[in-house]
Amino acid sequence: MTAVPAAAESVTGSTFAVVRRGLATIPEIRAGLAVTIALALLGGIGRLAVPILIQQLIDQGLSIGHLDTGHLLGLGALAAVAVAATGLANWASLLRLAIASERALFGLRVRAFTHVHRLSVAYHSAETRGKLVSRVTSDVETLSVFLQWGGIAWVVNGAIMLAALAGMAYYDLWLTLVTVALTVPLILLIRVIAGRLGAAHSAVRVRVADLLTVTSEAIQGAPVIRAYGITAPSLRRTTRAIHRWRDAKIRAGNLGSVLFSLADLFAVIIVVGVVAVGLAIGPSSGHSAGELVAFILLVTLFLAPITEFTQILDFTQNAVAGWRRVLALLDIAEDVPEPVDGRQLPASPPAVVVKNVTFGYPGAGVALTDVSFEVPAGRQVVLVGATGSGKTTLAKLIARLADPDRGSILIGGIDVRRIATESLRSRLVVVPQEPFLFDTTVEDNVRYGRPSATRDEVAQTFHELGAADFLAGLPQGLDTPVGQRGESLSAGERQLVALARAHLADPACLILDEATSAVDPRIELTLIEALRRLTAGRTSLTVAHRLAVAVQADEVIVLDGGRLVERGRHDELVAADGVYAGLYQSWRRATVDSAVA
Repeated sequence: MTAVPAAAESVTGSTFAVVRRGLATIPEIRAGLAVTIALALLGGIGRLAVPILIQQLIDQGLSIGHLDTGHLLGLGALAAVAVAATGLANWASLLRLAIASERALFGLRVRAFTHVHRLSVAYHSAETRGKLVSRVTSDVETLSVFLQWGGIAWVVNGAIMLAALAGMAYYDLWLTLVTVALTVPLILLIRVIAGRLGAAHSAVRVRVADLLTVTSEAIQGAPVIRAYGITAPSLRRTTRAIHRWRDAKIRAGNLGSVLFSLADLFAVIIVVGVVAVGLAIGPSSGHSAGELVAFILLVTLFLAPITEFTQILDFTQNAVAGWRRVLALLDIAEDVPEPVDGRQLPASPPAVVVKNVTFGYPGAGVALTDVSFEVPAGRQVVLVGATGSGKTTLAKLIARLADPDRGSILIGGIDVRRIATESLRSRLVVVPQEPFLFDTTVEDNVRYGRPSATRDEVAQTFHELGAADFLAGLPQGLDTPVGQRGESLSAGERQLVALARAHLADPACLILDEATSAVDPRIELTLIEALRRLTAGRTSLTVAHRLAVAVQADEVIVLDGGRLVERGRHDELVAADGVYAGLYQSWRRATVDSAVA
């Protein structure tokens, strides 16, 4: 059984640990971060100048028995400079953060997207597309506010609180201790609610992934839903997913509102408490009027970050919930890793050797058991067998879309696990039974085979495959849009475009999932001719669903229950009256019945 990496929902660890690990995966945000933090600290701590200047204004400018205009103007000018410097520092830090965060989100999305495509077909068969899309899109998006503001706000607000405490202690140590004592219960409540808030945001991220999965299935399956009249059940399923997401969001929102309200309530209580204690002490404190006013302003400045922390905490927990899931994706080990010092395949058609290969999908049993055979260079071999016999799985292993559990596969005498991925993809091309076309033009879809190809070379490809009439019959020729997943074209036309793409790539080895199955007669002859020209002079393995292609093959390999049970030429296997003969007779009867009908 293939050991597929677990598709964990999220990584474990404290919020701080997740943030630390997360920042390690985003070098773009760390570049110049020290300068950004310094500017933000300058802008934050600069706010302390206001209480001090007000104290000086009251004590030195207004309480000396007469109005000292010059002194007042000097203090005003100093305040203006402090405010301007603070504003400039804040603007610069926020601008730097906005630019760095967008670069960071871009880099993280690219890394997550690239990592998804490095995972094997076994992993993709075990994970839903909606969850993968969620991790690359919405889970990454949760980091946006945190990176642009929340993360640095923790540092800046923490510095403001410490500076405000130092200023308060300078004016009155006992009133400072009273302020801290009244703040402790709030901090304890915030800690308790923060844990629940983190769990609530994690639940939201899971529900978003579930919703994307259900929605994408409903959209992609729209023709089936309409054809079978199952709109109501599909709608109920989607509605349930929406309700679960809504309920999770409401719970997270309720906890966030409780947290914010508690902070506001305690801020009022603390200020009232400090004022009451200050009034009780009265003149015996020995403080001037300006010092008492400055102290109250510092208390307000000390409490403001705590109130803001509740909002920051909400953003942080939301970001960490998304970050956990993105990190869990990046933590999945590549089960088809890029080889160190990968070797290059020769340009000539290679031999393909399969040695004692065993493979299984997680939770689905063994798909192949001890399969061995050799395809000489330049030969055309067909893989046949009943549904579920392992034909397509074997083709995927040869293309290294997954690695076998046991055994080895050699291409051109090189173990496929030691071939450089770029060389393997350029010299070996897979054409699936249901080719995937991108929502662009015919020309662009064919050019994916060789991005550097010119328009004339793309057109020449159709001529070389004997499909010039097909190209001429398209409404806009090479510029014809194919629609999403190629739905503007018929199944046969999509296959022709896929074959042209493979031909343009000029591979030495081809793996074909039989291209003439389930296509209309109008295009079938063109497809058969295109296949003949495409495979000429190349090593090819064809997964055959219609056994007509096996008749002309150099060799037929028969799989049954994941094991190789027969091999030889078509006429030899028919004469042997074994598994292949039974498959061939069944196929002929089905063909005759179809023709009669």
